Amino acid sequence: MAAKPWWRETVETVLWAVVLALIIRAVIVQAFWIPSGSMIPTLLPGDRVLVCKFWYYVQEPKRGQVFVFKYPVDPKRDFVKRLIALPGDVVEIKQGQVLINGKATDEPYVTFPDAFSMNPVTVPEGHYFAMGDNRPNSQDSRFWGFVPESNVRGPVFLRYWPLNRIGLVD
Repeated sequence: MAAKPWWRETVETVLWAVVLALIIRAVIVQAFWIPSGSMIPTLLPGDRVLVCKFWYYVQEPKRGQVFVFKYPVDPKRDFVKRLIALPGDVVEIKQGQVLINGKATDEPYVTFPDAFSMNPVTVPEGHYFAMGDNRPNSQDSRFWGFVPESNVRGPVFLRYWPLNRIGLVD
């Protein structure tokens, strides 16, 4: 059997690399860019993060996770927020203090609180309640409602840019 010409080896290698990259992006990990300050101080504008797209098939979403989802008002846009409440939870906000099922939450990641109040609402099945860490500057579930489970892309697990801020995201 004759050896393949160099150009054919190169083309095949590039095609396999593209196919693998597309599969990885579609099923395993996807990169996202943070465009706004709604998640300050956890994520800053310009940060680049990786999302594990298959994670929620393996493990249930948890309160407090930072996750990416398609914006319910315009599904062409991706949003990054913190998962505050799960299906069936009752969410209430009193002067900026989030209560889940009647209990005050500990939110050490919120360094910019606000005085927002909201009457109790129950998160419907198949939906989540999401909020930004920078509460005064976050458009989130308080304003546009719940995130459908079908819109969820996955949890953010790693910041890879800028280089001086590389690390796990919690």
